[in-house]
Amino acid sequence: MTWRHAAKWLAGRGWRSMATAAAGSARQQQHSSQQKKLGLKEVQHIIAITSAKGGVGKSTTAVNVAVAMATRLGLRVGLLDADIHGPSIPTLMNLRGKPEVDKHGPQALLLPKENYRVKTMSFGFFLEGDEPVVWRGPMVNNAFDKMLYGTAWGALDVLVVDMPPGTGDAQINLGQRIPLSGAALVSTPQDVALIDVRRGAQMFLKLRVPLLGLIENMSYHACAKCGHVEHIFGAGGVARAAADYGVEVLGQVPLHVDIQTKSDAGTPVVASDPRGDLAGVYVDIARRIHTQLQERGAAGAAGGPSITVE
Repeated sequence: MTWRHAAKWLAGRGWRSMATAAAGSARQQQHSSQQKKLGLKEVQHIIAITSAKGGVGKSTTAVNVAVAMATRLGLRVGLLDADIHGPSIPTLMNLRGKPEVDKHGPQALLLPKENYRVKTMSFGFFLEGDEPVVWRGPMVNNAFDKMLYGTAWGALDVLVVDMPPGTGDAQINLGQRIPLSGAALVSTPQDVALIDVRRGAQMFLKLRVPLLGLIENMSYHACAKCGHVEHIFGAGGVARAAADYGVEVLGQVPLHVDIQTKSDAGTPVVASDPRGDLAGVYVDIARRIHTQLQERGAAGAAGGPSITVE
């Protein structure tokens, strides 16, 4: 199914065609708060796993953190692939096919697919082959809104959003329109990645989104034969950036072939080797994020879901 067919498929099931997003944006903003919440009404926290730099392993990190939260921490977890142009979550989560649609409510809602106890939604479910999604900002934002608000997430403790790289429309749209509980930034140790990650941190601070911390991916490589540890991309940069922003380093994920091979196979290491050392790194990251969410929840208003949309 090409992206054009995907838009027609959604429209035929009760969703306005994404191709009319720009023309209908004003009308969409006039919807009531209750109408906008839709599938988010029972979601307690939304967190962004993000990086302003591509190629740092952000999606792999988001998947393993989400699976760790669900399978090891016992949380009710959702995972939203916000990268409309390059959706990789279906591959990483080993999920295929178009989602079903629930038309019983006031508006049709997509039913998320599930694997590893994580409810998942991605625009990649609607695509086949390698045709690019040639859309501009308003259409991308509309597609993102359809998946965010128009999915029947049900009761979730945490909705993990795998953000696209950059500091553009998707990040601003998410940061301005819903109360993110926080953002965790993923970076490799090298300076060229950290420059962009710092820009991403500044963007979220301007949007008044709390920074949960930094995740250092590809932190080091340990030789499988002799155990020698080598910092291929440098060392210390992520810790310095975290200190500059007054946040913690949530974890240091090593550069390991098993992470790559298992991700490509759709079997994230947290699920395929849940008691292994690699899984343990992601579980620690998930636990630290959850601890911060609990602390922020205790500091805020007690009771009821935290999602309110103006």
